[in-house]
Amino acid sequence: MTAEMPKYLTVSALTQYIKRKFDFDPYLDQVYLRGEISNFRLRPHNHQYFSLKDDGAKINAIMFKSAFEHVKFEPEVGMQVLVTGRISVYEPTGNYQIYINSMIPDGIGELYLAYEQLKKKLADEGLFSQEKRPLPRFPKRIAVITSPSGAVIRDIITTTRRRYPIAQLVLFPAVVQGEGAKESLVHRLRQVNAIGNFDTIIIGRGGGSIEDLWPFNEEPVVRAIAASEIPVVSSVGHETDTTLSDLAADVRAATPTAAAELATPVLQDELIRLQQQKLRLIQALQQAIKISHTQLVRLQQSYVFTNPKRLYENYLQRLDLAKQGLVRNLVQQLKTQQTHFADLTRRLHLYRPNRQIETAQQRIFEQKQRLLQAFQQYLQTRMTQMQNLAQSLDHLSPLKILGRGYSYVIDPVSGALIQSTENVQINQTIAVHMKDGIVSAKVTHIKKEHEHGEQKDI
Repeated sequence: MTAEMPKYLTVSALTQYIKRKFDFDPYLDQVYLRGEISNFRLRPHNHQYFSLKDDGAKINAIMFKSAFEHVKFEPEVGMQVLVTGRISVYEPTGNYQIYINSMIPDGIGELYLAYEQLKKKLADEGLFSQEKRPLPRFPKRIAVITSPSGAVIRDIITTTRRRYPIAQLVLFPAVVQGEGAKESLVHRLRQVNAIGNFDTIIIGRGGGSIEDLWPFNEEPVVRAIAASEIPVVSSVGHETDTTLSDLAADVRAATPTAAAELATPVLQDELIRLQQQKLRLIQALQQAIKISHTQLVRLQQSYVFTNPKRLYENYLQRLDLAKQGLVRNLVQQLKTQQTHFADLTRRLHLYRPNRQIETAQQRIFEQKQRLLQAFQQYLQTRMTQMQNLAQSLDHLSPLKILGRGYSYVIDPVSGALIQSTENVQINQTIAVHMKDGIVSAKVTHIKKEHEHGEQKDI
């Protein structure tokens, strides 16, 4: 009888068995875990993969995109957190890991941490320190973004009607708490700016917990307020509640009533101020008219208006004197010009142009004759010099020297001129150039002449 062979499992089958154990264990379906975040790298709009660890162990963690979107803060490496989730096995690697459903900071509120993180981020960008715009002093249209049924809109309407009833309030209903509040507020802000014919925007809600006020700490809402082309008054919560929307707005109001007071003047006070300005203007005009009337009376009583002829008597006398002086100057200039003309006429007769032209032509003819004579003489001198130089050059010609019985010796091999006995040897062939040809000779005897005239045969 043979023993039965053991049945071997595949790795996949074993892993599937272990995974089923994990998945059907009720204690692993909802686990509450405390640990330190490790190996975290934010993947925007995606699933998050990281680890949780303590002093003795580490577990891999995954948080799917749908769950991570509800996390208000940004996880960081080294942060202590409290998480809930289920434990299961990832079959391809056989590793067990926690699938996190929720995560909050350990020892600090989740919303408070998210508030501080976003506040620091936007402050570093300079969003809160950008230049704040002044509110229009006399607004015609005011847009109010808030809940249509809360006390906020009633307080704003009551305060505005009491202070500045000529302003038009336009309510843009928005969700200010809970799901969809962030999107609703951003949509209304962009809508008001797209319409464009508003002077001021009031955005806000009543007080509440940090969870109730949280939509006004959302980054899209804060950025929409900062990007608004229309000045924004933020009225969120009470004096002790400061949201990021308050920091981004042009003006912050503690309450809705305070927001309406900041956005509008008191009409009665403005009317009184206008009446006072009107009275001051009337008084100033009356004083100016009084001063002008006094000056007019003084001018009317002056001698110029009582005796107007005196105003131009002196001018008439000065005009007569100037006229007489002008006539005298014209007569004198005319006489001077006549004398000058007579002088020029006389000089013209003395120096007639025809005579001057004839004289100049005669001088030109004489100069031409002298120039021709000088050139001929110069040419003759140069020709004589050239003939003398040609004769001198002819005397120096080697052919002339050869004609007188002289000759010169050339080495027929190198073509060099032989000028000394040092340059020839016995039995050497030389070429003797004479006036009518060349003689080829052979050296048979050399006689050298020394400095003292002594001769020596070689």
